[in-house]
Amino acid sequence: MEKHQQPMYTQQPSATPGMTMVAGGNRNAENKPYDSKGEREWSNGLCGCFGDCLTCCVATWCPCIVYGQNKSRIEHLEAQGYPHPDGGDSCGGDCCLHAFLSCFGFGWVLQIGSREKIRHRYKIAGGCFGDCCASCCCNPCALTQESRELELEERSMLPKN
Repeated sequence: MEKHQQPMYTQQPSATPGMTMVAGGNRNAENKPYDSKGEREWSNGLCGCFGDCLTCCVATWCPCIVYGQNKSRIEHLEAQGYPHPDGGDSCGGDCCLHAFLSCFGFGWVLQIGSREKIRHRYKIAGGCFGDCCASCCCNPCALTQESRELELEERSMLPKN
């Protein structure tokens, strides 16, 4: 009867590279599928603004407040890696600038840049033309959609009970 010999290994397996962590929370909390370009859809549709009625109402009657909050929240997430402790600055300089431009019908123009910044952070499909149309034609819905996207990442950073 033949005896099988075990192969002898002379070296240890090499270590696998460590995980790299990106500052911030889960940037795809709803686990939306990515397309071939590595982009995904918004977690909530443009008409999904009614899922957060309070933000939608404030965005309808005082869009400058929601704009200011969203802008300070995204900037804080990018700079600090964790949510803004106060939920965003509602009446800061960005809010005042938006309010001033809104007096002349141009507050939505500011929103194009922050909408683009949010899309890039979360790898959401779209472009400048879509950002412009959403900001101009559906401003309260677009502001609410952006707020909800930020909220998903912020909630993913909260300690689990």
